[in-house]
Amino acid sequence: MTIETSTPVANPMDLLNTILDSPAPEPHLSEIGQVAEVADGIAIVTGLERALSEELLQFDSGVQGIILDLEAGHLGVVLLGPWDRVAIGESVVRTHMVVSTKVGPSLLGRVVNALGTPLDGKGTIKEEAVRPVEAEAPKILDRKAITRPLATGIKVVDAAVPIGLGQRQLVIGDRQTGKTSLAVDAILNQKRTDVICIYCAIGQRGDAVAKVNGALIDGGMMKRTIILSAGDEDAAGLAYIAPYAALTMAEYFSAQGRDVLVVLDDLTHHARSYRELSLLLRRPPGREAFPGDIFYIHARLLERAGQFNENAGGGSITVLPVVETQAENLSAYIPTNLISITDGQIYLSPRLVRKNQFPAVDLGVSVSRVGGKAQNTAFRSVAGNLRVTLSQFEELEDFARFGTRLDDATRKQLTRGAAVRAALRQAERDPIAATEQLAVLVAAMDGKFDGLSEADTFEVMATLRSIARRDLADIADLITQNQPLDDNARTRMAALGQQARETLEEKNGTDT
Repeated sequence: MTIETSTPVANPMDLLNTILDSPAPEPHLSEIGQVAEVADGIAIVTGLERALSEELLQFDSGVQGIILDLEAGHLGVVLLGPWDRVAIGESVVRTHMVVSTKVGPSLLGRVVNALGTPLDGKGTIKEEAVRPVEAEAPKILDRKAITRPLATGIKVVDAAVPIGLGQRQLVIGDRQTGKTSLAVDAILNQKRTDVICIYCAIGQRGDAVAKVNGALIDGGMMKRTIILSAGDEDAAGLAYIAPYAALTMAEYFSAQGRDVLVVLDDLTHHARSYRELSLLLRRPPGREAFPGDIFYIHARLLERAGQFNENAGGGSITVLPVVETQAENLSAYIPTNLISITDGQIYLSPRLVRKNQFPAVDLGVSVSRVGGKAQNTAFRSVAGNLRVTLSQFEELEDFARFGTRLDDATRKQLTRGAAVRAALRQAERDPIAATEQLAVLVAAMDGKFDGLSEADTFEVMATLRSIARRDLADIADLITQNQPLDDNARTRMAALGQQARETLEEKNGTDT
């Protein structure tokens, strides 16, 4: 029986000649290493002699790692995934790349990790681009002076410790003093502006990040905010690269001329993560067991902020790094490092927390080394002597505790100081517009709140804010144009404060 085929069989010699005549493939050199040791968050890899510092490695298990130490005969690698998935003897290959993260407008409104991977269950993210998390800071010639204010909506900050767009302002204090609340309120106030915000949570619990997410959604700012989370349950390597990834995401927008506010909450956990990795990699410990380059890792991070000129896109990156102190010890290692790097600090005092003063900003320790030049002219004309008034009041308050007899002028000064301090109290998640802030400050400095209880002061302030929104639209335009308040405007604000107080008195008289 004969079998017919539809295609003729190729001549073996012709096939061989075709192969011999075809160009030889380019040789591909590949290095394969092996895992020699695995510990909590790090791996020791051998066999990759040509690997470079900070290069990204790929493990057979799917976990990636960054080369942090180049030692003779082995590499110290920081893992970016679960270390228990990596086994001794596992193969490792070079990627010839550095660790990168997703950037672009598609990240706005999302919760992601340091690599841009979504954590909110809302589907994948189509990124505009992928950029390295480490980048060179803009040069001095690409920067310009900070001249525009960043309105936080917090009376005591905008009046006494102003922040400029492009500034690095440290938020420092003990646990449970309101550091995160202050930063989140500053983000919520950007609803009145076009500033893009990035909240970077480092070492925070999942419920704390969810609380911030809920506050931003309720405040209508989530659509212009990126939440970057590196939780305490994540790999220490992700916590280490998280703030750098946040600055990379910010640089994408600033290169397009946008203003970006970045909150790093907090760099204490970041420093502890880096100390943990360094000790596991057997680096020599220094002060408080931190490695010798702990100052450098924060300096190279924060110097990427600033106000940039047209050569660098014309945008700005404002950074609010948060750091935690213990027992009000501002002279600890990490706090002093960050105080020396940044352009000022907002100190939240537990002493003021115990007095129910929120925000608990201690004006005696807080300072802004740059923002005063960028402060709105209207605030500068109203709040110029606010710090002096409060400091004199606190001195007299301490003196009065001895039970000494006080003259009428001293009692009047104590009453005025207590009223001004009460006027600086502000509820959480309630950022205030500039016009309303100025109306409250002018009324307090003019004595319209003197002698009121705390509850009555809050009620008068609420009434005054409502009246100011209705009657001070023309002054709001002057504030927007950065014009100073004239005597007529101050007189009108003081009169509105008196009107709000009379409204309270009429109400109390009716109730009685």
